[in-house]
Amino acid sequence: MTRAIIIDDEQHCIDRLSKLLNESASTGLELLGYFKTAEDGISGIQKLQPDLVFLDVQINDKTGFDLLQQLSSVNFEVIFTTAFERYAVQAFKFSALDYLLKPVDADDLAAALQKLKEKISVKESNARFDTLFHNLKSIQGISKRICVPVTTGLVFLQVSDIVRCQSDINYTTIFTKDKQKLVVAKTLKEFEEMLSDFDFYRVHNSHLINLAFIKSYNKGKGGFVTMTDNTDIEVSTRRKDDFLKRLSGM
Repeated sequence: MTRAIIIDDEQHCIDRLSKLLNESASTGLELLGYFKTAEDGISGIQKLQPDLVFLDVQINDKTGFDLLQQLSSVNFEVIFTTAFERYAVQAFKFSALDYLLKPVDADDLAAALQKLKEKISVKESNARFDTLFHNLKSIQGISKRICVPVTTGLVFLQVSDIVRCQSDINYTTIFTKDKQKLVVAKTLKEFEEMLSDFDFYRVHNSHLINLAFIKSYNKGKGGFVTMTDNTDIEVSTRRKDDFLKRLSGM
């Protein structure tokens, strides 16, 4: 049985989430209680030792991140509940953390709890929070990290170290500047959505490249780029004009 608490400063949000959890008998989850301030939430965590915390991003004049950083260790799972703007949601994605957008949808909640069944180790969990805090502290900068699942576990990468991503149906191979080659069970579209704000461009159906690592562009029907790792990558004809505009704006 997974023991959970809710930390949220809005009673109607607490009521909504509690109702959904109580209506689903198959969650295998015991709701221990709720807390409406960051201070009470910290006390509740220390006293009840939950396995899972539903944590609001904004709690009165504090944030859920403030709360987590006041703890000596994070030895529980967290599902953020938020109506936050895009950059914060993006930070959660980079760190591979679950989140629910308010008002909480029953299907989204069920999906998040299903993921929770695939428990991760405390060590991996703490590493993910380190990445989250790193991303939030440098939200306006270029120093970003992403967490990618590989066959042996999890790998944490600086976005600025990724040279290119290559599609292989439902898998993506990531090539880094230090010659790493990582096969990830995610589609190229997922990486495109994650990295498009950081000067990555999808030049072809099968290739997403970091514009910072282009060595040269060679003209042709669509042309092709040569990357700093000496890989030649075709630019699709329909993407050529937009791609050249992106290059001219750099």
